[in-house]
Amino acid sequence: MNPCDRSRRDFLATNASGIGLLALASLMREDGRLVAAGGDGADASPLTVRPPHFAPKAKNCICIYLEGGPSQLDLFDRKDELVKLHGQKLPESFTKNVRFAFIKKETATVLGSTRKWARHGQCGMELSDLLPNLATCADDIALVRSMVTDAFNHHPGQLLMNTGHTQFGRPSMGAWLNYGLGSESKNLPGYVVLTAGRGTSGGTSNWASGFLPSSYQGVLFRGQGDPILNLANPPGISTELQARSIETIRDLNGIRHATLGDPEINSRTAAYELAFRMQAAAPELMDLSGETKETLALYGLDRKDPEKGGRGGVGAGGGTGVYRRFAQNCLLARRMVERGVRFVNLFHASWDHHNDLDLELGFNCGMADQPIAALLKDLKRRGLLDSTLVMWLSEFGRTPLAENRPGFPAFNGRDHHPFAFTVWLAGGGIKGGQTIGRTDDIGWNVVEDKVHVNDLHATVLNQFGFDHTKLTYRFQGRDFRLTDVGGNVVKKLVS
Repeated sequence: MNPCDRSRRDFLATNASGIGLLALASLMREDGRLVAAGGDGADASPLTVRPPHFAPKAKNCICIYLEGGPSQLDLFDRKDELVKLHGQKLPESFTKNVRFAFIKKETATVLGSTRKWARHGQCGMELSDLLPNLATCADDIALVRSMVTDAFNHHPGQLLMNTGHTQFGRPSMGAWLNYGLGSESKNLPGYVVLTAGRGTSGGTSNWASGFLPSSYQGVLFRGQGDPILNLANPPGISTELQARSIETIRDLNGIRHATLGDPEINSRTAAYELAFRMQAAAPELMDLSGETKETLALYGLDRKDPEKGGRGGVGAGGGTGVYRRFAQNCLLARRMVERGVRFVNLFHASWDHHNDLDLELGFNCGMADQPIAALLKDLKRRGLLDSTLVMWLSEFGRTPLAENRPGFPAFNGRDHHPFAFTVWLAGGGIKGGQTIGRTDDIGWNVVEDKVHVNDLHATVLNQFGFDHTKLTYRFQGRDFRLTDVGGNVVKKLVS
């Protein structure tokens, strides 16, 4: 049909979606929302590298997420007053309007820590005896003892720390960074997830892309066998045949995208093409045979699980071989950063020590301390720590009170505590060798430099070159961001 013979109605019916998209793109450029929204071309890959708002200090992030709530009172925040008050009740004013997950207020008593403490590094950072290897990295670490959160149960707390909100459906930190910056890795995902232990209660919601296109969600890698299930070609399918198939799918999807303008079509095309490239890159990544014996020993890949480590004899960390698995994940995180992966999540569960605190926390720290310290040292000696932000996070801390749940043979663990807990950051332009914030004499509340979870997120985005109030995505008529409606950069953390 001659285009000149088409009616005005036919033209608008065929091209209205395209005209609308052009108009929308123009409006988004005017108010700055395309700075990190995927660029101008409809054919651009969702993970094309894009500039941030200003010069960044960090290029990559390794987020070590220890699910359950490691006890800050036994690792990072020494409280001699708890030892003095051990076994005593607190004044009712402390617990009157407080909700606990399991503690019975009427009979709850103080639990003093049994740990030994020492100062480390030129900065004199005080850490417990459960972290001897991490202590050697004290001058590279910024310890934040004044974290607070809005959630006192695991799943909402995990969602808040990982996505900025306690409700389902929000994009995770890694998704936001890949949306904003794209990925420098051509043959691996921009966001990779590695797990060890029992698995987090939040599961995939901790690394989802939410309402962002699915290209930005975390890709879960397995620790053995094929890194991703069904990554290899089935029998009889050659590389050449698969390449031709992907080309055909790309062409068909391009036609569909021209009609609908749905960004998820581009995400699907990019996923097919990335999977094809990963067939060679992912097995090479997981092959550690090229690492030196010294490096493998540094991370502790040859370590065996202790015979007695808590519940079931293997600890709340869960499963046999977890010491090697976690060490391997830390080494793989370094290898991924070297290959341009933007965001690597290391999840381990569980640090939810409601009883047998000394035994089970000792098991978990024995698993985590050496590999995490090795990761920091390995990144530093390779010149990668300056541009790689490393974080130790969890959803909350533990109570100064002993948990007195009915049925426990002894009250030797701690309940969930959202009012004061500790995280740390290193590299990526963070000022190491300092301790930020202070809690009261028993570790109940923050009394200096309170840092909300959204403040932490604002600071992370700042290190990657983003004004957290301007990295937004319009969904259902509203501009959403990682920091929700709050968040302030923690100036003491940034260099």
